[in-house]
Formats: sequence, structure tokens, C-alpha cells
Amino acid sequence: MKFLMLVLSDPGRSSDEEPPVSIEQWVEETYGSGKALDGDRLRPSADAKTIRRRDGEVRVTDGPASPAHVEIAGFDILECADLEEAITLAGRHPMATAGIIELRPTWPLDL
Repeated sequence: MKFLMLVLSDPGRSSDEEPPVSIEQWVEETYGSGKALDGDRLRPSADAKTIRRRDGEVRVTDGPASPAHVEIAGFDILECADLEEAITLAGRHPMATAGIIELRPTWPLDL
């Protein structure tokens, strides 16, 4: 099963809790085992462009589609046997301690 793992910042979070592993260790573990297929950091939401088609016209606006107190900082695509394995990998990511991890199963298109 494939999962999209969104890595979110949480500016309201303050904690001295240490994550279980460093980001370098997490990357080595997950990408080294083939459980992570792709991923990257994202530029700040201020650099985003939002695209909408309305009345046959493409409209582009600066910034994210919706304001939020958290910001998507990066993503990873995981290939796991099941949801439990994906949760285990996501729970070891350092941002699970310092921020928020959102995990979503993919929903392949049936073309």
C-alpha cells in the first residue's frame, strides 16, 4: 500500500522532548529499506501559487489555498505492507515530536 506522509510544522508547539531518531537516521532507515519512495522539503507557503478554473478562466493567486496555523514543510511517499507499518514509520519521524505528521493512503485512479 502507498501512503502520502505530509510533514507539518506546528508553530504553537514547544517541547524539550527528543525525537527517537535524527532526520538523517530516519531517511537512512526508510529510504534505505525501500519503504520511502520519494520525498522532499517544500518551500514556505508564501511561495505557493493557488490555481482555480472558474467560468472557463484559469485564476492564479499567491499563497496557499487556505490559511492555516500549521504549514506543510515536506512530504514522503511510503510503500508499506499496511497502515500499521506506515504509522510505525511516521511515528519515528522527528517531526512527529516537533510538529505533526499527516498520513493518507493513496487512492489510485482506475483508468
